[in-house]
Amino acid sequence: MQNNISTVLKNLGVLDLNPAFSTGSNWGASANAKTIDSLSPVDGKKIASVQLATAEDYEAVVKKAEEAFIFWRSLPAPKRGDIVRQFGDALRLHKEDLGTLVSYEMGKSLQEGFGEVQEMIDICDFAVGLSRQLYGLTMHSERPNHRMYEQWHPMGIVGIISAFNFPVAVWSWNTALAWVCGNVCIWKPSSKTPLCGVACQHIIATVLKNNDMPEGISNLLIGNAVGDLINNDKRIPLVSFTGSTRIGRVVSSAVAGRFGRSILELGGNNAIIISKDADIDMSIIGAVFGAVGTAGQRCTSTRRLIIHEDIYEDFKNKLTKAYGQLRIGDPLDQHNHVGPLIDTAAVDMYTHAIEKGKKEGAKFIVEGGVLNGNPYQSGFYVKPCVAEVENHYEIVQEETFAPILYLIKYKTLDQAISLQNGVPQGLSSAIMTLNLREAEQFLSVAGSDCGIANVNIGTSGAEIGGAFGGEKETGGGRESGSDAWKAYMRRQTNTINYSNTLPLAQGIKFDL
Repeated sequence: MQNNISTVLKNLGVLDLNPAFSTGSNWGASANAKTIDSLSPVDGKKIASVQLATAEDYEAVVKKAEEAFIFWRSLPAPKRGDIVRQFGDALRLHKEDLGTLVSYEMGKSLQEGFGEVQEMIDICDFAVGLSRQLYGLTMHSERPNHRMYEQWHPMGIVGIISAFNFPVAVWSWNTALAWVCGNVCIWKPSSKTPLCGVACQHIIATVLKNNDMPEGISNLLIGNAVGDLINNDKRIPLVSFTGSTRIGRVVSSAVAGRFGRSILELGGNNAIIISKDADIDMSIIGAVFGAVGTAGQRCTSTRRLIIHEDIYEDFKNKLTKAYGQLRIGDPLDQHNHVGPLIDTAAVDMYTHAIEKGKKEGAKFIVEGGVLNGNPYQSGFYVKPCVAEVENHYEIVQEETFAPILYLIKYKTLDQAISLQNGVPQGLSSAIMTLNLREAEQFLSVAGSDCGIANVNIGTSGAEIGGAFGGEKETGGGRESGSDAWKAYMRRQTNTINYSNTLPLAQGIKFDL
């Protein structure tokens, strides 16, 4: 595998592992720079060391970004869109290599790695079309011979702080939209998956260089200290943060304290309601993939199944049988269903949740546990498990980033919706039913309180065309499709007086 990954890194242009933070530039000026190791959760082996950004590096990057913004904002939006189109084309060429790196460095299945790069390609396609659709609004003025309209302007530097579980896709959701809107970006990827960030920066740096673009349009800074610098920097009007609710509170407070804006994509505690009128076979597939895909490390992973009492025992038995068929192992082997957790901290969180659940009364019908020895040398492989619980258990109210699935019984749809909504988070939700009335009630104002609500599909996965995000402790942010682009721009209302008098609004008279 090491030889294969070396070839992948070479193909992606990641030869100098001190990452290019802007077009044509490399770090190295700071004598006190430190490094971190990228370790694969697949086999526990070191892939490479990557240099951390210093405060001096950060200042240099911000200055370059400020200079680049002056140029980039004046470039017509369709021209910016064409740069994004070329980036999408470059991603198509590198899809296999980048997807393989995502799988090996993060630990998700190879198909999911390829799928993540496809999301990047899809958002580029979306952004290209958007570059010709940054529409304003014209309205009628109450004053004669006046014209009023709204237009949208870029904000400046957008700071993007992304998480390990989607090491490339979430960055692209933000940056593709931010770019076509006329912003420049500074990206701090997760320190758990730095090489994915380096690879992406090399790809976009090549595209920008081939188009004679100035340095500073796309910037990469690695290191946890960078996040604090971004959050507290008044030169960065917008910060997009993806991560835990705990850290999200810190980011939100810091950015709001300086009157900046934030897009927050935080925790999810997602449930599927399994109606007595559900297609059971289809529901099993949706529930199992939702719970164990990416080893339960998606913000949209299925954490809870709320099952009608009439079918509860039958569904539980079929679910248990399906779990018995799961294959755990190397995610680059496409015969396996479940790969590793990201690191030791994630394994500890998994085991703690199981212990806490048992103390609160959880009954495990599929037991969990950590897998060791060949072929689980990294020590990060765990068994997906299933427990019968009550919704009010503390551990059920929390988001555990691991393949732990909780089963809850319900009698009426109103009760099921109440259970579904009865957690602090509000990201994704679903109902499995062939009953039209149930589906419509679930989607109504009295139904799911989540940002995403699905019928007859699971909670995990999202299409580029729809805005992605959630409510309550999920943060309220929206990324990707629909009109999410507006979050990356500032709105301006304009009034033009083309008369030869100066009438005042609201009929006010002011005579001199």
